[in-house]
Amino acid sequence: MNYTYLHYQIALTLLFGIGPNKARKLLDLVDDCSDIFTLNLAELRRKTGFTSTLLNLMKREEALHTSLSIATFLDQHKIRTIFYSDVDYPMRLNQCSDAPLLLYQKGEPSLDFERWVAVVGTRDATPYGKAICEELVRSFAGKNIVVVSGLALGIDAYVHRYCLEYKVPTIAVLGHGLDRIYPFHHRELAKRILHQGSLLTEFPPNTLPNRENFPKRNRIVAGLCDATIVIESNAKGGSLITADIANGYSRDVFAYPGNVFHPTSSGCNALIRSNQAHLVESGAHFLELMDWKTEKPTALSPMIHAKLSPVQTEITQAIGASNIHIDELAAKTRLNLSTLNIELFDLLLCGVLNELPGKRFTLA
Repeated sequence: MNYTYLHYQIALTLLFGIGPNKARKLLDLVDDCSDIFTLNLAELRRKTGFTSTLLNLMKREEALHTSLSIATFLDQHKIRTIFYSDVDYPMRLNQCSDAPLLLYQKGEPSLDFERWVAVVGTRDATPYGKAICEELVRSFAGKNIVVVSGLALGIDAYVHRYCLEYKVPTIAVLGHGLDRIYPFHHRELAKRILHQGSLLTEFPPNTLPNRENFPKRNRIVAGLCDATIVIESNAKGGSLITADIANGYSRDVFAYPGNVFHPTSSGCNALIRSNQAHLVESGAHFLELMDWKTEKPTALSPMIHAKLSPVQTEITQAIGASNIHIDELAAKTRLNLSTLNIELFDLLLCGVLNELPGKRFTLA
């Protein structure tokens, strides 16, 4: 059988007992992804240091065989894959240590958005929560913001629908394969999203929407985005899991306060009370807190540009029109943090940059 690189990439995600971290370690220890499947057991053990027991348990042949049917399905249904080493893999997500190796995407292929926001909330949305969704999404129109949510009942669905209404790009991250939609009655909504955004998942076709998949889905929602906004949440629920993950990734988290007597406000109020989320009152307030109210200049004047060193020029070009976190800037420029901090300090002294709370930077 002539396997392609796509087959090997898919098969890598299907290996038994091998999660994203172990898979990355494996890839670092071999010359090519195909080596994991083509080398004999003794050679693979020698190269990787993995035990024979672990290598046997991976079920390499079974994973490779399954990859054939998956690749055929992807081709038939125009589903693209994005491997973690591909240039178009979402940069923010790739900064997360537990990011998936492979993403499956259907819809508009471009993920080249300047600003990413996750908006999540309870399935038991109230009219108050629905009104917040509309006002928030309306404020995003025309600001190069993509809204990420989970296609769930309640707040998620309202967010996606208002994105479609106000022409704001939206991405739905799923907790199952792209051969189905859950919940079932969101099929039409999912079809509409395909024309103004995309459906995204780490799960291959034939993966059911099992309960354990949704926390995994939530880490992608949080990892993709600059900020996560929670609109209504009970004391426990998936929205709080997403907020907790976003905090763990050092991303900004926001929550709308609510009626202290209503259960769907308890989660948001607790996030704010415990300083796990910034209080936000409107779309304009959020944009102000993120310094996204206006477009920033995408280039410096020729006079300023001429005074910069090549490294400083690269840094300013990487920042462009965005409000960027230092970790993201380091990934873009491939500079270590020590060197980057020195250059940023000089640029701040020269008045070329502004520093925002949370180690974020914009052009002055």
